[in-house]
Amino acid sequence: MSTPRVAVLDYGSGNLRSAVRAMERAGADVELTSDFDTCLNADGLLVPGVGAFAACMAGLREVKGDRLIGRRLAGGRPVLGICVGMQVLFERGVEHGVETEGCHEWPGVVERLQSPVVPHMGWNTVEAAPGSTLFAGLEDERFYFVHSYAVRDWTLTTNDRTKAPLVTWAETGGDRFVAAVENGPLSATQFHPEKSGDAGAALLRNWVLSL
Repeated sequence: MSTPRVAVLDYGSGNLRSAVRAMERAGADVELTSDFDTCLNADGLLVPGVGAFAACMAGLREVKGDRLIGRRLAGGRPVLGICVGMQVLFERGVEHGVETEGCHEWPGVVERLQSPVVPHMGWNTVEAAPGSTLFAGLEDERFYFVHSYAVRDWTLTTNDRTKAPLVTWAETGGDRFVAAVENGPLSATQFHPEKSGDAGAALLRNWVLSL
């Protein structure tokens, strides 16, 4: 069996070197690139992201990343978004009163957390979705979060990928938010698996093994 090829999309956002090293440790043959065709033809595409939603969307559009993600998913080819790389997959983000259009892969709005302490920073448990591939064997583990915005109160029953998504939740200060989504070839985590020690490494390995 050949080693899965994973492209880490370089669009000026995210802990790129950390993401590359983490994917290599997970057993993938990794290339950091913004080349459209390389990213389109890889076995898996990793979309990292840190900072503001609007800045990430601007960077993504500059390298045609939004079109790239859509093309891959239309062909059933796996994509994994991390942190703001997850947030941009939704319809839109609202930060400081500014609304920015996302990639529209999922309906939903990224908004400020309604917790007494923001940002939500540090280790947290999650409520893993039953039947999850990403969290197989990791249901009781903790993962590392750093964020002030998230998708809250989200319900999605079906979409053009035909099956209802598997949604993993987390909570901070009484505010419940989406921690991860698995929806056919499209998966994403709000937390940083590359900063989540052994649990994060195992989650990325689960994704690589599914390619």
